[in-house]
Amino acid sequence: MEYSTSNFKRGLRILLDGEPYIVIDSDFMKPGKGQAVYRLKCRNLLRDSLVEKTYRSGDKVEAADVMELSMELSYIAGPKYVFMDMESYEQHDVPTDSMGDAPKFLLEGMMCNVIQWNGKIISVEVPRQVELLVQYAEPAVKGNTSSGVQKNATLQTGLEILVPSFINTGDLLKIDSRTSEYVERVKKA
Repeated sequence: MEYSTSNFKRGLRILLDGEPYIVIDSDFMKPGKGQAVYRLKCRNLLRDSLVEKTYRSGDKVEAADVMELSMELSYIAGPKYVFMDMESYEQHDVPTDSMGDAPKFLLEGMMCNVIQWNGKIISVEVPRQVELLVQYAEPAVKGNTSSGVQKNATLQTGLEILVPSFINTGDLLKIDSRTSEYVERVKKA
């Protein structure tokens, strides 16, 4: 299957130089003279590197045979993570080195999007926001209550982030997995 330049959009998975890429940004430019130009910013799904490509109107690009599956993290076994396909109950081992930053946010039982290419898992995408417990938070300094004051905290996965001064050990926090930043404290039921 091939995509024409009129199909270019963010999130499209294409094959460049025999490797799968995902389109991060697509710009259309129509100069005063000449043919329209499409500029793509793409991320390599195998190496996580960025590349920019330019195409003329009417060019075609091969589609990457990439599948996105929803799987649950069953357990962590040393240097690999074991995911289960909830439809077929098949288990897949994923080495840590092919997961990027995902291990900083993963907990057993968490649902993730797993990207497969040619039958091999090449990356794991965690939800945009994850809830993690604070394992350790520095004590707040008395009288330091002005807005914007932050302190260090270590979460249950080992991730260290900056949090507002009112956060304590044992609090449940919502974290943005794209930026590794604090979003809000989750109210306990």
